[in-house]
Amino acid sequence: MYYAIISEDIENSLALRQSARPAHLERLQALKAEGRLLVAGPHPAIDTPEPGEAGFTGSLVIAEFDSLEAAQAWADADPYIDAGVYQKVTVKPFKAVLP
Repeated sequence: MYYAIISEDIENSLALRQSARPAHLERLQALKAEGRLLVAGPHPAIDTPEPGEAGFTGSLVIAEFDSLEAAQAWADADPYIDAGVYQKVTVKPFKAVLP
């Protein structure tokens, strides 16, 4: 089943994001290689795909896991958590309907 991992950044998280980004992306690439990643990306802080110094306000990952507990464990191990980027992470089931 798919699970949505909805993360909210602390204020002014850009420098922390940049330092932990390679490890964060490595985990996402592993999900992709396993065919389990539906979509992943950040939420720009301003209305543009490249927010520059404005940074991001959080992230969304939708991926396949065996259970809610497995999805939560994967989310809890995100390098952005260790780096202090996220202030809140919510994991919940997701049902893909379209396209």
